[in-house]
Amino acid sequence: MDRILVVDDDLHIGNLLEEILTREGYQVFRAYSGTEGLLLVDQAQPDLVLLDLMLPGLSGEELLPRLDGVPVIVLSAKAGVDSKVDMLLGGAADYVTKPFDTKELLARIAVQLRDGARREHDRLNYGKLSLHTQMHCAYYDGEEIRLTPTEYAILRQLMRNPTGVVTKSQLLERISLDTPDCTESSLKTHVSNLRKKLRTATGREYIESVWGIGFKLTGKDEILTKS
Repeated sequence: MDRILVVDDDLHIGNLLEEILTREGYQVFRAYSGTEGLLLVDQAQPDLVLLDLMLPGLSGEELLPRLDGVPVIVLSAKAGVDSKVDMLLGGAADYVTKPFDTKELLARIAVQLRDGARREHDRLNYGKLSLHTQMHCAYYDGEEIRLTPTEYAILRQLMRNPTGVVTKSQLLERISLDTPDCTESSLKTHVSNLRKKLRTATGREYIESVWGIGFKLTGKDEILTKS
């Protein structure tokens, strides 16, 4: 199920969007300010963001450049060409003017999610550690690290969120389609086995446990890149 974050302080529009998107089968998250939206991006890891520009806290213009890696459709009453150009050049995937036609908006959302799935990053890099998402293979400095499907799925989720903590519940939810055999009771074992394989291949620790919450990648000097 694709996850969509709606960042809009207008309750009427937000409720309308939530109703429409839920009916279409999307999982919807709501934020009512730019600051709250920034927090929810890390927590919910949405597949797409619908972003208003005139927000309390961080404005939409201020929030947009901090949403790197997530397709953003701007929903705004600002109809001027300059606003549209600025947002598109600033990283927005699309710009829809309020009031909007719901059928058109749903079509634009579908296009972005379809293109995003098609563009699903062929490779995630974290320093010398790389993940080839189409081949489901992990490499360190060019040498393959043999992982089970569950270990691969766990590492992929961690590398998709390189600067934050991924909770246990988030891991279980997001790898369930790929590895339905992973349960809450077995997750710790799978992570431990993955950690050992990475340590053997690289000579360093790549996964850190955050007590009572989940797991995160270690090594703040490592920078995630996508190609």
